[in-house]
This record gives sequence, C-alpha cells and structure tokens, in this order.
Amino acid sequence: MNLLVQNNYLHSDLGRFACAIGRAGLTTNKIEGDHKTPVGEFKFKKIYYRKDKLGEMIFQIPFAIIRENDGWCDDPKSKLYNQHVQFPFDSSAEKLFRDDDLYDIICVLNYNTNPIVPGKGSAIFLHICKSNFAGTEGCVAIEKKNILKLVNLIDCNTKLIVKT
Repeated sequence: MNLLVQNNYLHSDLGRFACAIGRAGLTTNKIEGDHKTPVGEFKFKKIYYRKDKLGEMIFQIPFAIIRENDGWCDDPKSKLYNQHVQFPFDSSAEKLFRDDDLYDIICVLNYNTNPIVPGKGSAIFLHICKSNFAGTEGCVAIEKKNILKLVNLIDCNTKLIVKT
C-alpha cells in the first residue's frame, strides 16, 4: 500500500482523507525552518506512539513508546541532527511528549536520513493534525481516527508519495 498526498488530501487503499501540509506549501528544495513539506517518495522508518493515551499497540515496522524525555534534534549544527534524542539535550530539539494530541502517534519518514545533510530539514513525520487542519512545520498530518486506521497497514514497503 502506498499513500499519495496531493491537493491537501491523502489517498490510500482505505479512502481519501483531508490532510495538512507545511504552512508554506510544498518544495523540492527543503530547508530547515522553511515550513514546507518536501516533495518526493518516502518510506516509513519507525512509528512512535503514546502508550499512556492509546494503549498497547503493535505495528509491522519498528516502533517505540514515546516517553517524557523523548525529542527530535532540529539543530543543523548538532551531530545528532534529524535524529531521535533524549532530554536533557544541549542542542535544539522538538519535544515528542506533547500536551496536545498531535504527536500521540508519529510515523517517521526516511527524509534526509541517509545521508543526513545538515540544514536540509528534520522531523518530517506523518502525524495527527490540528482540528482546523492548520499548516504544519513541514510534516503531513491527518485526523487521529484516520491515522489510527492507516498505521496498522504500513509496512516496510509502504511509501508516502508527496506530489505537487
């Protein structure tokens, strides 16, 4: 199964779901902090989820429970740029254990991972959207009920394809 993102919809075998993308639109030249979603084909690398909110879950790809000290480095100067980190952390990093529901489940894409290029963009995920589908920092986001339907179907061959 592949997931196609186009014209603010995510198309899947389960149907078409409204989605949010980067608040500055799409790009073929992603830069850290530009608020744009990268165009391309990406595989799902890992799923992180909040067991305290969603209960025990099992997926077809590697997964981990989000804990209070989990983060994702977004500092291009750090050796751990675009990687999972633990707080306390000396460089800039996004907190994964959030008070809102947006990161109750996040699907990490293989964007800028092999090799990691500093400044080319970090923390590109499929995650839960805000209730008004407001633009993201660069991720793709859908409603919680829909991501919960999709995550069990994601396997090592699933691609998220972002098209203009």
